[in-house]
Amino acid sequence: MASSSRSRLRWLAVLAALLLVGPLSLQRASADDVTLTLVAYSTPQEAYDELIPAFQKTPEGASVKFETSYGASGDQSRAVAAGLPADVVALSLEPDVTKLVKADLVPETWNQDDFHGFVTDSVVVFAVRPGNPKNIHTWDDLIRSDVEVITPNPLTSGGARWNIMAAFGAQIKQGKTEDQAVEYLRQLFDRVSVQDKSAREALQTFVGGKGDVLLSYENEAITAIQKEQKIEYVVPDQTILIENPIAVTSTTKHADQANAFVAYLRTPEAQRIYAQKGYRPVVPAVFDEFKQTFPVPTALFKIDEFGGWDEVTTKFFDPDNGIVVKVQE
Repeated sequence: MASSSRSRLRWLAVLAALLLVGPLSLQRASADDVTLTLVAYSTPQEAYDELIPAFQKTPEGASVKFETSYGASGDQSRAVAAGLPADVVALSLEPDVTKLVKADLVPETWNQDDFHGFVTDSVVVFAVRPGNPKNIHTWDDLIRSDVEVITPNPLTSGGARWNIMAAFGAQIKQGKTEDQAVEYLRQLFDRVSVQDKSAREALQTFVGGKGDVLLSYENEAITAIQKEQKIEYVVPDQTILIENPIAVTSTTKHADQANAFVAYLRTPEAQRIYAQKGYRPVVPAVFDEFKQTFPVPTALFKIDEFGGWDEVTTKFFDPDNGIVVKVQE
C-alpha cells in the first residue's frame, strides 16, 4: 500500500511537471514573437500587403508580426518625430528621413549601403482619362487653357514635391532658363484645381471625375489600372527619377528583425513583388527582367542635378520664401 501510494505520488509529480512544461513553452514561444511597426507613405500599401506575408514565410520573419501606418509622407515623418512609434520608416523622399535623423530617431548612417538607403524607384507620369481625350503628351499640354490639373499639396505630400521638381527639371532639359522654368510652374499652378494631402487622395479625386490630368507616381497609375480604375498614363520624355528611402529607426527595440526586414526588401523575390505593383526595382538584375514594363525616358534626370534635396528643399519649398510659395501667390 505504501509502495502504491509512493508510485501514485510519483505519477502525480510527473503529470504536474508535464502540465507546467506546456504553459512555459507557450510563454517562451510568445516571448520570441516581436511586433514591428512600419510607418510608410500612402502609395505602397498594396505592395506591403504582399511583402509582409512573404517576409513572414522566411526564417528571419517567421516570428515577426507587423503593425502598419500609411499616410502623406510629410505627415508621417512629422508624426514619428512627434512620438508615433516606428521600427521602420518607408517614406516618399529623402528629406522626410533626414528630419528624423536630425531628431535622433534615425541613424546618420541610414543611407550608407549599396542602395544609398533607397528601396524602390519610380518616375513622374501624366495620368489621363481613357483614350486620352485631351491628347496630353507633353509638359506644354498641361498649361493649355482647356486642361485642368490635379496634383497633391507640397506642404504634406512627397509626391507633390517630386511632381514640381519633374515639371521644373523638364523645362531645364528643354533648354529653358531657370526664370523660364519658374514661370512655367506659375502657369502650371494656374491650371491646378485641387491639391489633396497625399498622392493617394489625389488619385481618388481624379478617379472620382475631377480634372483632365493627374501628376502621379508611375507606380500609383499602374496600381489604379490593376484595380480596373478607368485611367491611362503617359510617360513624358523629360521626367525625374523618383527614389524612395527606407530606414530602421534608432529607437527600435527589435533592430535585428527590423534590419532583416529591410534586407529582405532588397532581395530579388521582394523586388519582383514591388515591380509587379508598379515600382521600378533598385536591384539591377530584377530591373532588367521588367525592362518592357518600365521604359527609360529619353531625358530622365535626378534631383542631384539641382543640388540635391538639401538645396532644393530650401530653394523651392521653404514655407516663407521658397519658389513654390511665390508661384502659388
